[in-house]
Amino acid sequence: MAAPILPVAEAATDEEAGTPKPRFLEPGAAPYGNFPSYSRFHPPEQRLRLLPAALLRRLFPPGGPDPRPLLALDVGCNSGELSIALYRHFLSLEEGEICPLSTKDLRFLCCDIDPVLVDRAEKDCPFPATMSFVTLDIMDPQTREPLLSSFLNQFGRSAFDIVFCMSITMWIHLNHGDNGLLAFLAHLASRSRYLLVEPQPWKCYRAAARRLRKLGRHDFDHFRSLAIRGDMANCVIQILTNDCGMELVCSFGSTSWDRSLLLFRANQPSEPMSSL
Repeated sequence: MAAPILPVAEAATDEEAGTPKPRFLEPGAAPYGNFPSYSRFHPPEQRLRLLPAALLRRLFPPGGPDPRPLLALDVGCNSGELSIALYRHFLSLEEGEICPLSTKDLRFLCCDIDPVLVDRAEKDCPFPATMSFVTLDIMDPQTREPLLSSFLNQFGRSAFDIVFCMSITMWIHLNHGDNGLLAFLAHLASRSRYLLVEPQPWKCYRAAARRLRKLGRHDFDHFRSLAIRGDMANCVIQILTNDCGMELVCSFGSTSWDRSLLLFRANQPSEPMSSL
């Protein structure tokens, strides 16, 4: 189980007035990637431009034998901006357009380790009937399994149709080591028909460790002992295809901050990548 979460804001004392005032932690002090203003420096549009709006319709053609809604899990949703943008994008909803409550096409479960960010996401979400935000340490099986199973059981399912893992792998890796990363990816593979992963490159690991050191905080426990390193996108591909029973369906290219968007599928007869 992960260590206690560092709060987004702490109380500080004004030496002159002697009264408490809010002191916000520097961005580098977010040890799980729980940055309070994440979407300002990595806007959702940078990912959306790489992903076809019709992606889910191509993966799950309408009119199929299963009338149940598509189920999506977003791991590490932060304050929900990207989750909501993905929902709009795949349903082709314009900004400000509200999806009718009767729509049953897509249900999102979004989770993050930081309760402050989850609370913000809940308050700002324009689709409360079809999007749920919950506080969850995805690496804690005692809380993870009942929560995910409870959501899936509502729809008579044992796995999500698609799982989103957007710039989360590095934080799992730094805080839980090589074994933690392997277990994390294996769990996502076991819970998904399709898995969309955006791994951080190794230079981001070094930058994250450097930020903590500059702030005088302890280094990540596992950073110096990691054996899985180097080309992290390729490492994730190898783990998911060789160890987790998935196949790489498509690489949608890279964002302007040099992160690949990789789509995997639980082993099935392959489809041409060009179809996506």
